[in-house]
Amino acid sequence: MEATTFGVVVTTIVVAASVTWVAKLLNTLWFHPRKLEKLLRQQGFIGNPYRLLLGDMKDYIKAVKEEQPRSIPLSDQIMPHVFAYEHRIISKYGPNSFYWLGPSPRLNITDPELIKDIVRRTGEFEKPSPETGKILTGGGILFQEGQKWVKRRKIVNHAFHLDKLKNMVPTMGLSCSHMIQKLKGAVANSSNRSRCEIDMWAYLKDLTGDVISRTAFGNSYEEAKRVFQLQNDRVELVLQLLHFSYVPGWRYLPTKLNRKVKRLTSEIKTVLRGVIENRAKAMERGDEIPKDDLLSILMEANTRFTEEDGNENEGMSIEDVIEECQLFYFAGSETVASLLAWTILMLCTHPEWQTQARAEITRVFGQSEPTPQGLNHLKTVTMILQEVLRMYPPAPVIFRSPKESVKIGSLTIPAGVQLAMMIGLVHYDPRIWGDDAKEFKPQRFAQGVSNQASLIPFSSGPRICIGHNFAMTEAKIVIAMLLQHFSFELSPSYKHAPFAILNLQPQYGAPIILRHLHQ
Repeated sequence: MEATTFGVVVTTIVVAASVTWVAKLLNTLWFHPRKLEKLLRQQGFIGNPYRLLLGDMKDYIKAVKEEQPRSIPLSDQIMPHVFAYEHRIISKYGPNSFYWLGPSPRLNITDPELIKDIVRRTGEFEKPSPETGKILTGGGILFQEGQKWVKRRKIVNHAFHLDKLKNMVPTMGLSCSHMIQKLKGAVANSSNRSRCEIDMWAYLKDLTGDVISRTAFGNSYEEAKRVFQLQNDRVELVLQLLHFSYVPGWRYLPTKLNRKVKRLTSEIKTVLRGVIENRAKAMERGDEIPKDDLLSILMEANTRFTEEDGNENEGMSIEDVIEECQLFYFAGSETVASLLAWTILMLCTHPEWQTQARAEITRVFGQSEPTPQGLNHLKTVTMILQEVLRMYPPAPVIFRSPKESVKIGSLTIPAGVQLAMMIGLVHYDPRIWGDDAKEFKPQRFAQGVSNQASLIPFSSGPRICIGHNFAMTEAKIVIAMLLQHFSFELSPSYKHAPFAILNLQPQYGAPIILRHLHQ
């Protein structure tokens, strides 16, 4: 009798648990998405009807796979290529449209004022946490939320203060000098000794990696270069995993690629931990150490923060510092390399601006290396960089999700909806920039960026990219030094295929014809 009763109880519990689990699953995969869809359509948003489980994912992946390998004419607007599926949805349904990433709807936001409102309200919106992004960058402040982000931002911000960046200008110039010597060697060793074809993308990636290694880690340069190489290897592997990035739990599958990524990540952390621990011991001993590199500034700021707060647990742990160092590498090398590549490619196709920029650089610096004071007088170079950032924004889309139902403008956005803020489309909107929006015209910024408030290349609001001044400083130095020594034109082998993986990159490199100006 007791056994029978026990069996009935167990069966009842199992059935109840199963019913509860099935009910939750049905709600997640069907009832809740349908409810969100109804709320969105009531407010005038249009998109495909929800399809169970995958939503639009099959069509999304197909569109990306078809479009990504293609190259496009230089004169074409790039966003239909970069945002293959999103562009199809917007073309079909208009700017107030959405599509489905599995059971989650994603709204396309193309109003610049709405975008700025969303990114300003950090307490109401948070970043979705794409696993691919975390693996590529190592995490860091980019993926922190709430009080953790506030604390991390307060500490890390010290490393990117303008006064600190001024002291890094000679170091950036040193790295660029090394690259220029390599380029001169390439020209000298070419068949006609006056010009040669090179892939500038490879040189720029090496340059920006060298800059971040020197500016971030000072006398730990050799270990830093090792981290840079490991980071490059990891990026190449993660790019192969992109097609799986929307599969839940993909990173935990014991595949060969996942194991390689895990091994590289472990090795990167081991090298960085050694550098950080050695620097900490040197600081404790009172040894003479670099004062102007990002690591020392970060560690000293962390110590001050902890002492002011009076609680050692409130500062950044060594794991937090490792995360930020990894983010330095990705953001400080990949993003700047991309900005420089697009700038050089635009100067290749618009030689009149190359000539104007060189004349300005000669007037300000002659043949001397750039100085912090002189960089402020490069108006034409700054205009060129700003126009490149408009046409090729490092982050052409920014994602946010409301923590709970929230009102923006006249809209109510329920929790569970993702917002895709289409910076790239804003930057090409003819209503904002005119009918020539797809043309390269740096004169748009002759009066500075204040008159072009819809330029949002590094995000906006409290979460604006913390390294944007670092990126602009380095870009001005590199462009100035290159134009002092070389002229360049586009190679016939160049294929125009911008590709977005956290930042916008030239998928097939940047082959150019390089000429040495001072033989």
